[in-house]
Amino acid sequence: MERVGILGGTFDPPHLGHLILAETARDCLQLDRVLFMPAGEPPHKQGQTISPIRHRLTMTRLAIAGNPAFQLDATDAHRPAPHYTYTLLPLLQAALPAAQLWLLLGGDSLRDLPTWHEPAAILARCRLAVLPRPGAPFDLSSLEQTIPGLSAAVDCLAGPAIPLSGTEIRAWARRGRSLRYLLPETVRRYIQQRQLYQ
Repeated sequence: MERVGILGGTFDPPHLGHLILAETARDCLQLDRVLFMPAGEPPHKQGQTISPIRHRLTMTRLAIAGNPAFQLDATDAHRPAPHYTYTLLPLLQAALPAAQLWLLLGGDSLRDLPTWHEPAAILARCRLAVLPRPGAPFDLSSLEQTIPGLSAAVDCLAGPAIPLSGTEIRAWARRGRSLRYLLPETVRRYIQQRQLYQ
């Protein structure tokens, strides 16, 4: 059975934190591949300005180009809104009927899981691979009270994690700060050439 990781998100822009999470999960769980899935209209970003999907898809493609186990998947980008994870997973299961799926999350996303739409439906379709994130502790036992069965569905990953976010990167870019070493050089150049986040 193929072992597949799913890393969704806005990817505005994709940065080293995303790549570290994906590679840590690939290594720890012996995943055959990790699908990077930019969301077309992320539900939790309602009312916020996000870059057009064409830029986010291109930046993600550039970010993962050096790793043969990483693949860009535009399923979530091109389907009708709203872009909820629980409605995405059946599409992936239909496309990958023989695969075991892991949803890759940072510790902050696991902590916020009770606010997601239909978290129990998510757990029914995949496991969760979670990389703890500095400054974002989570308590599995208290989360279990809100989402029964969560603890048994979580694989905690051991690996490096950096407190980096797209929000911070965009703010630094607006202030004219250097983005070097925060994201792949190809992505940094793309942002610079197209004057994104100015």
